[in-house]
Amino acid sequence: MTGSGNDFVMIDARHSAPEDWTPEDIRAVCARGTGVGADGLVFVGPGAQPDAVRMIYFNADGSRAAMCGNAALCSTRLAARLGLARAQGMSLETDAGTYESRCEPHGERAELHLAPVTPPAPVSGLTLAPGERRAALGSVGVPHLVVLVENVADINVELRGRALRSDPHAGPAGANVNFVSSNGADGEWRMRTYERGVEAETLACGTGAVAAACALADWELGHLPVTIRTRSGRCLEIRARKGAKGLYEDVWLGGEARLVIRGVIN
Repeated sequence: MTGSGNDFVMIDARHSAPEDWTPEDIRAVCARGTGVGADGLVFVGPGAQPDAVRMIYFNADGSRAAMCGNAALCSTRLAARLGLARAQGMSLETDAGTYESRCEPHGERAELHLAPVTPPAPVSGLTLAPGERRAALGSVGVPHLVVLVENVADINVELRGRALRSDPHAGPAGANVNFVSSNGADGEWRMRTYERGVEAETLACGTGAVAAACALADWELGHLPVTIRTRSGRCLEIRARKGAKGLYEDVWLGGEARLVIRGVIN
């Protein structure tokens, strides 16, 4: 499945469980050119309650991650297709928490209701490169560094993203790095992401888009709702409101959740 170009091998957990897979197996399946090729491997199965679905996510390098926004959108769509839950609304259980999600019964879009988001904060000690205007570090299930730049098209994401991903000021586990710049259109921004666990640029990042939208709103550069145009050219929509305690509340991520192909892995 693909979520705005963020692509995943999706596994029906009723037939194959995470404990059946080694990190080497996951890396082999996710390898482009020699495997299926994907940014991650996702297990989708029944949750603990009726109309609940359990999502377990692994990065392409075989490491387990607590959350992935586009994988959550794809898991919602797949769960509805497999009859695990109602398309109109389900509880999606992840390692980062349980979220409400829903999808179009016959379309290719899904929405995810996330937990309140603490505004991304300035990163003390982080050195910005020419063309980088400001940066903030936050968490949307996983850590995200948001870097405002003059033009994302001019960024060497592989080189600069790799350096920032492991910068000590981004935390001991590192962070995904999201470069954002204005797209000129009202409320629309462009984003490119260097994703940890993939250790490369990916075509989209759902939770990164949420972090970027909250950072832009906090910097008073954008007004929610915000549209993020991803590297694939597809758009993610983020809705939220600033609550009395300073948190971004009622946070919704909407985007593509498209089944591309079904098959059997040998």
